[in-house]
Amino acid sequence: MFKYIRIVGPAVILAVAGMTLLGPRPAMAASAAVIDREVDAALWKLYETTPVAKTLAAQAKGILVFPNIVKAGFVVGAQYGDGARLKNGKTVGYYNIVAASYGLQAGVQSFGYAMFFMTDSALNYLENSSGFEVGVGPSIVVVDEGMARTLTTTTAQDDVYAFVFGQQGLMAGAGLQGSKITRINP
Repeated sequence: MFKYIRIVGPAVILAVAGMTLLGPRPAMAASAAVIDREVDAALWKLYETTPVAKTLAAQAKGILVFPNIVKAGFVVGAQYGDGARLKNGKTVGYYNIVAASYGLQAGVQSFGYAMFFMTDSALNYLENSSGFEVGVGPSIVVVDEGMARTLTTTTAQDDVYAFVFGQQGLMAGAGLQGSKITRINP
């Protein structure tokens, strides 16, 4: 029992310190030009591997893309990434995503994340909230490979569709997680 506390205690302290360092800080944010370039490349990659995403894009009121989210954790974890919101293919705002998690987990990974806002009300919620919290507000459906095969613009009836793509690294385990998306000015 005491061995476990001696190992987990310092790990929790390090994870909390890491989350503090990964918090939103304008000085650490990438430049707008870098974010735009990475968003374009990420969308191209998503459309190439998941054609239904390109179909949804034609109907979406806006698309929020985080091309590279880095997640790390050991019992306590954190993730961070910068991205842009597109409307009619043009950047109309920049955002970051920050999350903390707790649970049985260990590892480091990076991935892309794209959210397709299908209704004006969902997009208004993002624009007018002081921090869009995933799981609060409009309904979000995470599209996996199976759903992507059957999803069409006719069957797409939810507010927001999210795609996770380009995973690299290894993150094992499960835990509770809360993500917050906030507008930034790079």
